[in-house]
Amino acid sequence: MSDNWIVQNLNSALNTWNEKLAEIWTLLTQSPESFKGGDIWSVITGINGALTAIGYGLLVLFFAAGIVKTCGSFTDMKKPEHALKAFIRFALAQGAIMYGMELMTALFSIVQGIVSTIMAQSGMTNGRRDRTSSRDCGKMIEAVGMLESIPLWIVTLLGSLLITVLSFIMILTVYGRMFKLYMYTAIAPIPISTFAGEPSQSVGKNFIKSYAGVCLEGAIIALACIIFSVYSASPPAIGDTSLSAVTIVWNYVGGIGVQPAGAGGCGESI
Repeated sequence: MSDNWIVQNLNSALNTWNEKLAEIWTLLTQSPESFKGGDIWSVITGINGALTAIGYGLLVLFFAAGIVKTCGSFTDMKKPEHALKAFIRFALAQGAIMYGMELMTALFSIVQGIVSTIMAQSGMTNGRRDRTSSRDCGKMIEAVGMLESIPLWIVTLLGSLLITVLSFIMILTVYGRMFKLYMYTAIAPIPISTFAGEPSQSVGKNFIKSYAGVCLEGAIIALACIIFSVYSASPPAIGDTSLSAVTIVWNYVGGIGVQPAGAGGCGESI
């Protein structure tokens, strides 16, 4: 470990990124039931159960409103095709409310399978890093004189700040996805009840689309982390002596600022 302040500052920022990235991988593989010990899920389940009773009431209301809207007269309602269509819609909507929690959990499990497949096929556990470049980078920083180190300090501060900010933005994004999953699950019986009426079914469709989008955010986040990590697996070469130390270090920081969890920072093994 180097005693140079610049190297230590970069390593500190990169350690923060690696810790947050490791936390992101853990959260992406967690289910809402196991998140934070399951206490939040218990509360959400209770809210969902309470709103289910309200959902049944709204089910009848939306069903009646749909009948009035789609049938021009009572005579139309007497037609077998209209009556059968209305009965099937009502039964399906009632079943969706009754088993809404199971349906949403099943949809989440399908997406989690996609996320797990992406992470497994990426081979991130076998990620490699350029140790020689990191050692050379640290030696180059320590060889810089006092005056030349002033712009290097500025570059280091900006780079470490960027890395730290990005790491917290990504972890907040992952936590935000989990909270949105909880909110969608809690209020599910209300929008699902709109399927009972043909005029109001668009509300339920939009709800299901939005929930599926939130679930798929996990796959997008995993892909983003994988792409960034693969990109940074081969940091830019630092053997070009025609470049200044500031330029070389800035290029190096830009290349390793998004390393896989567990990768070493600039100056490792010095």
